[in-house]
Amino acid sequence: MKNEEIKTLSLAQLDARLKELKNELFNLRFSHATRNLANPLEIRNVRREIARVQTAIREKSNGGNNDGK
Repeated sequence: MKNEEIKTLSLAQLDARLKELKNELFNLRFSHATRNLANPLEIRNVRREIARVQTAIREKSNGGNNDGK
């Protein structure tokens, strides 16, 4: 998902997406440990998407008050 798509989701949808991504990351790490992962870069991509979703959750929970303090 792109940042614009992530920012349009509600908090409940963001929480659900975060759970999906964390589950996917767990499965990717497990596959990587057993040497069954075809593309190890998928782990990095999922971690970055988790960070995007967490950032959107934080922005929404602060009510858009993002003054750096």
